[in-house]
Amino acid sequence: MNDSRKASKSVHDGEARRLGVSAAIVLAAGDGTRMRSDTPKVLHQLGGRTLLNRVVSSVRQLNPDRLAVVVHYQAERVADAALSYDSGITIVRQDDIPGTGRAVQCAMKTLGEDERLTGPVLIAASDMPLLDFTTLQALIHSHVESGNGATVLTARLDNPTGYGRIIRDQQGNVLRIVEQKDANSTELAVHEVNTSVYVFDADVLGASIEGLDDDNAQGEFYLTDALEQATQNGRQVGAFAAPDALAVEGVNDRIQLANLAKAHNRRVCEEWMLKGVTILDPETTWIDDEVEIAQDVTVLPGSFLQRHTVIASHAVIGPYTTLIDARIDEGATVERSRVQDSHIGAEASIGPWTYMRPGNELKEQTKAGAFVEMKKAHIDRGSKVPHLSYIGDAHIGEHSNVGGGTITANYDGVHKHRTQIGSHVHVGADNVFVAPVEVGDGVTTGAGSVIRHQVSDGSLAYSENTQHEKKNWKPAWER
Repeated sequence: MNDSRKASKSVHDGEARRLGVSAAIVLAAGDGTRMRSDTPKVLHQLGGRTLLNRVVSSVRQLNPDRLAVVVHYQAERVADAALSYDSGITIVRQDDIPGTGRAVQCAMKTLGEDERLTGPVLIAASDMPLLDFTTLQALIHSHVESGNGATVLTARLDNPTGYGRIIRDQQGNVLRIVEQKDANSTELAVHEVNTSVYVFDADVLGASIEGLDDDNAQGEFYLTDALEQATQNGRQVGAFAAPDALAVEGVNDRIQLANLAKAHNRRVCEEWMLKGVTILDPETTWIDDEVEIAQDVTVLPGSFLQRHTVIASHAVIGPYTTLIDARIDEGATVERSRVQDSHIGAEASIGPWTYMRPGNELKEQTKAGAFVEMKKAHIDRGSKVPHLSYIGDAHIGEHSNVGGGTITANYDGVHKHRTQIGSHVHVGADNVFVAPVEVGDGVTTGAGSVIRHQVSDGSLAYSENTQHEKKNWKPAWER
């Protein structure tokens, strides 16, 4: 973790401790039918992480005493994913009674089994992938400072269709939230909407969810009804408008996911450009959140930088290149290629149309050229594999050159074997190295050779194939 991230984390941790959130509940029980997918909605990805992972990470920065995730649809799959992000999560299983209100009832029952909750309780939906610590921090501050019994995070949208509307009295106090399907024409005209993020005082929440029922258009226990119940119980309900509407935008279908991903990616690209990275076309460049890019890197159109890819200064990436968990050193060039879980050294040249499967280590000033595939290859300084070759489970020493069409035959049908090629070796075109095999330093191999046995230093190695010719030959169909 770099110094700026450490400083940011320290500030977040100190601020989170001061906020005193007693519990946080993340709602992840829905089936997300509008996604039309076998994958639960919350496990779809944006920016290289699932929706659930992103929300859990932001909520965890509040440092709540307890963090619960409520599951129901594909419960085991969602629970396993949640625990892989944060092993300290309490998994709560919602029963077959539907609705967000029922989810919170189940969560509060589980969280209150060991000790009675006191203080603020945050409730957040798991399908808001850009929900961030800053927004949550501001919401908690507003709730605590106002003395509200409950506070809802709202947003003002030009098109509020699909969202529950915030209904206020003449003094501006929140009276209730009306879901889209239950709203009349006057209520549908309201542009302030519910984001499905709330803060309740624990005692207010406990009292407000006791009397929930399913007397509504969807036959569900609405959590929004708990706000109206809190008002009826004499507790003040407030609202805090999110400063950034994008941070509280939800995902219900793949169209919304794509639109939100595009808006987020544009911001990510702009952040990197402000830090000194050249991105020629942000519209066709996609960068995951965990990527690290140094100043003076150039990213050309059609590039995908994924997972924890790290790129050093003055490297040139693209066009039309995918990097996945790759490490690219200073001044390297990767063009029209796919590089996964591999380390590319300084001033190395990759591509075009190169496929780097996991496990490669290329040192400085190396080359993997056009239509080269590598897997678990270790290429030392200055060595080149210019084109049309497969190098797998192999080590090539320094300043060697591999002729086009060369293959390291590493698989015998049962086991993988390694090829060792020394330094200052000149490999002829169309060679096959049948592993396990070792070739010494300073060796030259002839074109079309099949190398099956050890070759000593400074040797010329070739395998002679007798050429036969039959004159006046006609193929069968011409006879």
